[in-house]
Amino acid sequence: MVEARTGKASDGTAYFALDQQQGKGQRAKAWSSKPGENIILSVVKTCTHLQIQSQFELSCAVALACFDLFSSYAGDETRIKWPNDIYWRDRKAGGILIENIITSNKWDKAIIGMGINVNQTSFQGMEQRAVSLKQITGQTFDPISLAKELCGHLDYRFTMLQSAPFDIALSAYNQHLFKRHETVQFKKDNLLFHALVKEVNTKGQLVIEHGIQEAVTLGEVGWVL
Repeated sequence: MVEARTGKASDGTAYFALDQQQGKGQRAKAWSSKPGENIILSVVKTCTHLQIQSQFELSCAVALACFDLFSSYAGDETRIKWPNDIYWRDRKAGGILIENIITSNKWDKAIIGMGINVNQTSFQGMEQRAVSLKQITGQTFDPISLAKELCGHLDYRFTMLQSAPFDIALSAYNQHLFKRHETVQFKKDNLLFHALVKEVNTKGQLVIEHGIQEAVTLGEVGWVL
């Protein structure tokens, strides 16, 4: 985002898009959204008060804010899929991508991109893997109004990030962790294996158990769903 990189966007500035032609997800995956039907929101967050090694803490706060919004309408089957996707049952409802601006070895800003499925009901061959609020509730929503609500949840979680021990946020994150205490299939290189999902630790690593217990980082293993 040009405004953030050139210093023209202040802390908390939010940009809502009706359409996105080249949406991105984690690890360069595409994110497709129908014009005007969903939340496509970018928020600029000043991070000079945070340590570079605390990037997962911000990611956790954002994931919880998106969870807070979606679960308030979709109910208690909403989950956070590590590291920061929003799922309802086994279907993806939203995604988060955070781009960090580092200046002179200091964390200057984060550009937080959030996409949440609101009114979209057709997902171009991904009908069994994606879901929207409209599909869950049968209601049609105003994406702009929901985006404003999301900004309120973000403000709350950002305040918690600064004023409360991170253990509180991490506990909430793990409470809603997708597939926690379940055995699921993962892929590492060309190897498929099953492991028990335990929790996410303070470093943002996923702790799994498969004969041994290990903490894995994003990109080291992938979900096989």
